[in-house]
Amino acid sequence: MLSGLKSLTSAVSAVASCLALSLVAAPVAAQDSFPSKPIQFIVPYSAGGPLDGMARLLAEKVKGDLGTVVVENKPGAGGNIGAGQAAKAKPDGYTLVMGAVAINAINPWLYDELPFDPVTSFEPVILVASVPNVLILNSEFATNNKINTVQDLADYAQKNPGLLNFGSGGNGSAGHLAGELLNVRADINTVHVPYAGAAPAKMALLAGQTNFMFDNLASASALIKDGKVKALAVTTTDRSSIYPDLPTMQEAGIKNFDIGTWFGVFATGGTPKAAIDTLNAAYAKALNDPDVRKNLLTMGSDTKPGTPEDLAALVKNDLAKYKEIVEVSGAKLF
Repeated sequence: MLSGLKSLTSAVSAVASCLALSLVAAPVAAQDSFPSKPIQFIVPYSAGGPLDGMARLLAEKVKGDLGTVVVENKPGAGGNIGAGQAAKAKPDGYTLVMGAVAINAINPWLYDELPFDPVTSFEPVILVASVPNVLILNSEFATNNKINTVQDLADYAQKNPGLLNFGSGGNGSAGHLAGELLNVRADINTVHVPYAGAAPAKMALLAGQTNFMFDNLASASALIKDGKVKALAVTTTDRSSIYPDLPTMQEAGIKNFDIGTWFGVFATGGTPKAAIDTLNAAYAKALNDPDVRKNLLTMGSDTKPGTPEDLAALVKNDLAKYKEIVEVSGAKLF
């Protein structure tokens, strides 16, 4: 009987040990299985734009590694509404947001209150693309006044103070800041006309309601190729691979001029590093896909997928840069 009792005790101990091991292993298995459900990918702008299109293309390309990624447009308040929702989500890797220079580096200096902190509310995942902005003119205006260079434009504006106007996709946009910075750096006086998005701003430019604007090269490319607008220079420190003949603003004589557009994938602040690393690997693979690279090339960007730390450094650098630009230009939301 004693022998039977010992056997029973041994059996119970073995079962208990197995249960204990399974309890310890369960969290590890759960962590290793990320992702195990659909991921929400918030685009804080309206459907149909470059960011939306790229988010949807990437969602398709990463599904082999991450499963279903559902893209949802949450526009409003210069991107702050969608970004704010992502900031308040559970930090588990299942909510992503397409961040951008306007949201993560410019808005903090233009809005008195934001529904997020530009640094602590997000975990950088990967930079998707950096795209130059380009200075474009109404073709008829440029031809009639023989404006072929940035210096020609500056000279005309100096001779006609307050006469020229420039459109943008809205107060506080990169296009708005670029126009105000041009006023400061070239010592000219042109008038800002904000529109509800880049598309209506371009329509106004084509109609001759405005004289010039700074637009995302991706959006302006077709108009430039068709000769519907006159392109003078790109706003970044390096020339565009798509339009290598276009000088930079600095090469054109406007010193200390560096304004570009970038966008990248962010998760909610506090998301575990293991999930961030998984997301980074999947999106890096997608960004090296030929279809994705072709799309990015049409936007004037040769993407260089990097680490979460690379994107974090970019945000830190641009927060400092755009603080100075906002202060120097005196740009206001209203």
